[in-house]
This record gives sequence, structure tokens and C-alpha cells, in this order.
Amino acid sequence: MTGPHSPAISIPSAQDARPPHPINCAWFWAWAVVGATAALGLVSLGPLALIPAVIAATVLTQNASARRSAAGVLAGAGFLLLYVAYVQRQGPGTTCWHTATATGCDQHLNPIPWLVVGLALVIGGVLAQHHHD
Repeated sequence: MTGPHSPAISIPSAQDARPPHPINCAWFWAWAVVGATAALGLVSLGPLALIPAVIAATVLTQNASARRSAAGVLAGAGFLLLYVAYVQRQGPGTTCWHTATATGCDQHLNPIPWLVVGLALVIGGVLAQHHHD
């Protein structure tokens, strides 16, 4: 039955078909691992971490479903920066310690910049993923 009062029927196209939420989450976390590895390469390990990150990113970009979750890169990098902020939480400056058998002092960075940028990246990655879903 067609006419002005007939219900509209929409047929989803192949482009509208989206993978289920658990699949999107899995791709998001795969990208997060790539982002954390790349950030580790940029901050500390250099090519030792950057090369595997680039290879993994290249493999992930071959899948259309995976490309939709690429915002996980931001979150992964942010998680690494949050870890650095946690490790440096006693900074900035020198903190000394002593036990019954040893003493020592450690230099700490200011954790606030690491915390702020890490939070911005994690929140930005999650929001970008949510917007894309």
C-alpha cells in the first residue's frame, strides 16, 4: 500500500551496517595499544617501540571496522602519559628515602603536565569514539 499515509520503510544500505558494540570496543582497545606503544616510542624507546606501532597501525588500517575506532590511539597515548604522571607523583624535585639497610634520593618530574595532557588525550579519544559510533 502506497500513498501519503503509508509508513515509510527504510532499507539499510551496506554503508549503514555497523559492527556490534563489543567489536567496536575491541578495535578501540587495539588502537589504544598502538597509541600507547607509539607514545612510548616517542617518549623513551624510539624505534624499538615506534616500528611495531607503525606496523600494527598499518595492519589495522586495512580493516574498515578497525579504522572507525582509530580514536583509540589518542586514549592509548593518554594512558601512557597518565602512568608517567602516577610514577612522578612525588615530584617535582628530589625526594630522599631510607630503610634499615639503604638510603637514596630520586629525581622526579612535575606530574601535572603529564596528568593534564594524559587526561585530555583519554577524554578526547573516548569522546571522538563515542561521536563516531
